[in-house]
Amino acid sequence: MKTKDTLFIMVIVGVLSLVGNLIGYKNGIMESIPGMIILVAICVCGVLLTKVIPVKIPSVAYIVLIGSLLTFPGFPFAAVVSDYVKKVSFLSLTTPILAYSGISIGKDLDSFAKIGWKLVLLSCFVFIGTYLSSAIIAQLILKSMGQI
Repeated sequence: MKTKDTLFIMVIVGVLSLVGNLIGYKNGIMESIPGMIILVAICVCGVLLTKVIPVKIPSVAYIVLIGSLLTFPGFPFAAVVSDYVKKVSFLSLTTPILAYSGISIGKDLDSFAKIGWKLVLLSCFVFIGTYLSSAIIAQLILKSMGQI
């Protein structure tokens, strides 16, 4: 996918997320725009780093790293960045992303049909494994903290 197309998709997801943030979570568009701009900028930087740095690391890793650094308590503008970004609901971001994923899978329906039941079975194992792993980790951490 071209960088220009990726940027266009990020802007569309940002706009749709702002609308979802307004409708579902009653956060005004104007008060959410700075946070959305920060989130889109972080994603753009992560994608560009993937293209510039010769080591093959997924852009998600760069995006998480940049986001973590920007909100790290020692970072000079961490409080400001966190304050703006918390006005954007996480769930309002997921709806357009999942819709885009569905459309993306839909255009390759023939390939998807060939995989068929194998993909469903694998997905079930991944979901169950992820859920159980998360539950075990949460149990251990909460128990060690004396919360349960």
